[in-house]
Amino acid sequence: MIRPIRLYGDPVLRRAARSVSRFDDDLRALAADMIDTMIDADGLGLAAPQIGVARRVFVVAGAADPERPKLDEDAPEPTLDEQRAEALVFVNPTLRVQAGVQTGIEGCLSLPGLYHDAVERHAALSVRFQDLSGDWHERSAEGRFAVVLQHEADHLDGVLFIDRLPDAERAEFMEEHRSDLAQMQRDAKAALRGNGRPTVGRTT
Repeated sequence: MIRPIRLYGDPVLRRAARSVSRFDDDLRALAADMIDTMIDADGLGLAAPQIGVARRVFVVAGAADPERPKLDEDAPEPTLDEQRAEALVFVNPTLRVQAGVQTGIEGCLSLPGLYHDAVERHAALSVRFQDLSGDWHERSAEGRFAVVLQHEADHLDGVLFIDRLPDAERAEFMEEHRSDLAQMQRDAKAALRGNGRPTVGRTT
């Protein structure tokens, strides 16, 4: 089921999410809805708070996974079922062994249409997480995959990518996009009242 994505201004995006303790059908249903919502929005990742659920879960599209087999240029686009099967689910993730620096463009499904081309992130890391059965795993990540993991992990702590900008750059960004951000805040309030439907746009 596709769920509305919460927009900038929604309080849930600023709350720290709670750890998952029950690995049951409800959690599997949540992950399935998150994957469908991410695919529908053409996103690379989605965190549970972005659909209003304050739990430490995020999903990542298979397209962001460097371990995914490379598609031939002439191959057809993956089907919906294939995209679902390739998606990664991270429960109670902890980022570890973060190293190096990379800078690149970043956006967010909760700030649709807005991007910054110089967001600084760690270049490499490892992530320890549980799967939907509660089993623990650890993966290494670098490059764009590492960026996606950091972006989604931030959501679980109530942090948005704009918070990672230096003060002057963040102030400039907020001023440049003042009208867009104000509209998102109005839309977020309307959606909470049940009078509006948040809209989203390929990003994290």
